Amino acid sequence: MLRSFFITLSKSTALRSFAMKNALAQRAARRFVSGLTLDEAFPAIRELNSKGIQVTMDFLGESVTTQPEALAAADEAIRILEFIASRDIRGNVSVKLTQLGLELGQEFCRDNVARIAAKAQALGNFLRIDMEDTPATDRTLEIFHAMLERVGPAHVGIVLQSYLYRTEGDAAEVMKRGGRIRLCKGAYKEPAAVAFPRKTDVNANFVKVMKMMLDSGLYHGIATHDEAMIRATKAYAEEKKIDRRKFEFQMLYGIRRDLQEQLVGDGWNVRVYVPYGDQWYPYYMRRMAERPANVLFILKNLFRK
Repeated sequence: MLRSFFITLSKSTALRSFAMKNALAQRAARRFVSGLTLDEAFPAIRELNSKGIQVTMDFLGESVTTQPEALAAADEAIRILEFIASRDIRGNVSVKLTQLGLELGQEFCRDNVARIAAKAQALGNFLRIDMEDTPATDRTLEIFHAMLERVGPAHVGIVLQSYLYRTEGDAAEVMKRGGRIRLCKGAYKEPAAVAFPRKTDVNANFVKVMKMMLDSGLYHGIATHDEAMIRATKAYAEEKKIDRRKFEFQMLYGIRRDLQEQLVGDGWNVRVYVPYGDQWYPYYMRRMAERPANVLFILKNLFRK
């Protein structure tokens, strides 16, 4: 119920407008958002790299309604890739397709993504295409597969969500084409017609798809803060004698920093998703929805200096 409540709030334009002007809300969001600009985000990125943690950087925003907004978002993703190269950052870039004009036309969005993918290829870097809610799933996969053919698996990857019934099949198809996957549980509100309603089934599907991914021999990302899922992944890798350098764990900025550092200390690859930008409200609400502990943390620390 709490999860549904916060996901509903994430779509409220009135609350978004209020929160983005409210100093207390902005302060709370900084737990999970590294800054409003790329330069503001840089100290957090540098600190993570210094601890042996790689990053994927995301300029926050989604569901844009004009072509100029979408073109500007693509330009910012390209700027991230140039920023990474100029500062010797160990990291890559993540994008959401509704920020790049998915609702303004498939071809328009595909052209925007192609510009970013071409820059990633030219700089020897990598573009991760995020997955959003199910109305966008087929269109997102179509664009991803087009980019996969254009620049190859070394330069573009996709996100899949274990709470969807279809994910096992999607993962098999992506890996058949050599594609690299970031597997997460999913952070959107979906109907029982398309998604597992029970957490136990979401977890079981996560483990099933994770095993497929590790068996593939391709370099994938296992994105979770759930220690049970992390234990299952480590146990399977050790059982199958899979080199821990052949995949990575992925986590979100500001969540379980202790676990991130522990995994690195134990010799596992870790990458942290580092978002920045002034369009932080929907992202922040989804973080609240995912873990009640996040809500308690904010309530306890909101008024601390």
